[in-house]
Amino acid sequence: MNAKYCLGGSGSSTTQLSYPYTLTRDPSSGTLYIADPNNHRVMQYRVGASSGTVVAGGNGPGGNSTQLNYPIGLYFDSASNSLVIANAGGNNILRWVLGATSWTLLAGSANGTMGSTSTMMYYPVGVTFDSWGNMYVADTYNHRIQFFLPGQSSGTTIAGVATISGSNSTLLKFPYNLLLDADLNLYVADSMNHRVQKFPRY
Repeated sequence: MNAKYCLGGSGSSTTQLSYPYTLTRDPSSGTLYIADPNNHRVMQYRVGASSGTVVAGGNGPGGNSTQLNYPIGLYFDSASNSLVIANAGGNNILRWVLGATSWTLLAGSANGTMGSTSTMMYYPVGVTFDSWGNMYVADTYNHRIQFFLPGQSSGTTIAGVATISGSNSTLLKFPYNLLLDADLNLYVADSMNHRVQKFPRY
């Protein structure tokens, strides 16, 4: 199958992206959302469009509630019509309701401080949810996966060990992304170990 060029080209206009990492899609409308980290924004592209709209960030890198800082991970939450953003450079996970002008904090530091306690993160890259609303985060530079109950900002480490990288079956080294299967087994892209790890349901 031949690939079809859809959109992009390096830059910061509404027809361009700069090192896009992650995308997610609204299954009901087909609208595409793309994390555009070097432009510190999330872009929205409607079906068939070659020009996008900034729906989160786009106000330069920073830590105030209208800014993003190297957003990488994205999750579209249809129930709240929002994007959950792994705001890697801000060391936090944010919720940005579509149409809003600012975010609310879900986990990590509101001011961008890095850390390895149960309430802190260090360059989180991936985020996903299960059907009960529990949140799973690839806390990349802490070499761990954090689990958060709905509404809770204190996480539990369910894979890896905070601040310790390694290659045995209990350790991770810069985990980048994660997903759940129908049985809630967890799959982790363990980037610097060049492998995918499977962890049984938590």
